[in-house]
Amino acid sequence: MQEILFKSDDILVMNLINYFITEENYNPMIIHGINDEIWLENLESDYKIIRIVSRHIHNKEQLDFDKFKLSKIVKQVKKKTFSFRVKVLNIYTDIENEKLLTENDVYIKKEEDINNPKLTNVFPNIVSKTKHDDGGIEYFIKMSNNINAKNEAKGKLAEKIFSYKKPIITYAIMGICVLLFALMYLLGNGSEDINTLLYFGANLDVLVKDGQIYRLFTCIFLHIGIWHLICNMYSLYVIGTEIEKLYGKIKYVIVFIGSGICGSLLSMAFTHNTVSAGASGAIFGLLGSLLYFGYYYRAYLGNSIKRSVIPVIVFNLVLGFMSTGIDNAAHIGGLVGGILLSMMVGVPGKSSRRDNINGTILTIIYIVFISYLALR
Repeated sequence: MQEILFKSDDILVMNLINYFITEENYNPMIIHGINDEIWLENLESDYKIIRIVSRHIHNKEQLDFDKFKLSKIVKQVKKKTFSFRVKVLNIYTDIENEKLLTENDVYIKKEEDINNPKLTNVFPNIVSKTKHDDGGIEYFIKMSNNINAKNEAKGKLAEKIFSYKKPIITYAIMGICVLLFALMYLLGNGSEDINTLLYFGANLDVLVKDGQIYRLFTCIFLHIGIWHLICNMYSLYVIGTEIEKLYGKIKYVIVFIGSGICGSLLSMAFTHNTVSAGASGAIFGLLGSLLYFGYYYRAYLGNSIKRSVIPVIVFNLVLGFMSTGIDNAAHIGGLVGGILLSMMVGVPGKSSRRDNINGTILTIIYIVFISYLALR
């Protein structure tokens, strides 16, 4: 029977990979054209990237070239993840002169070297979690199983989040908007008649200040003219179905209605004696929610957010400032509200309880502030 042998540095590297993936929630990165390196990313950690280099570094020139390649790849990561600063920890396992290393470099030749302040200050349990008594193939298999189990759990979570779900809430909201639009013609003088709009619950600052607070909510589902309805229903269909899938139905309803009310409030603060209605404030809130979700999953969605979501937001806001008849205050109010409400309800698989608490506090402060602007 042939004996299987492992080099000590193979086990060391595997041990480090196992720790960072299973204990610190890092994910492997695929970097094309790079050999003898393992790249791991966790954009919520102090070290957003950990790089384990197992090839032999002979001299300063080779190390300088290594750092040059690193800087090129990090620039690409910054662009993709909207990060101004990406702190990288380089772990070298085979270098000729340890004195060549800089502040964010660590030399680990054997297991005892893991007990390094550069590591333990950021990862306090790294020494205890990487300590082991067994070795050889049994330990390799154990670590491989741990990594596979962790990756499988992450895969199931991603599948749950990104898998198709029937957008029942979005369809229901669209149905309500279309029904109310039709009723304004059946029971009133149409969607462009001021008295009919007010009868069905359109927003008007003097009436809200007189106690008709419900108009901040009901105006979300009313639309002025057929093109207003078509544009908003198309936008809701495209964006709403995605947010409902990513956040789930309850969180989606909270973000949609909350953003719509925030848009109504800020609209009141800047427009007076003007009847307003429409779901655009709530839809901008959904765009803000998508932006917030994309920030947490920016390693995967960075390019889509940069090429699709941000240009749509910027284009519509610029169009609103340049055109008359567009309630840009409602758009901005809904956009900010959507981001804060998303922080409050949390991004599945990413947000911590601390994020939820901070989001709740900021949302309350924001609503109180825009309510003061609107009702003063």
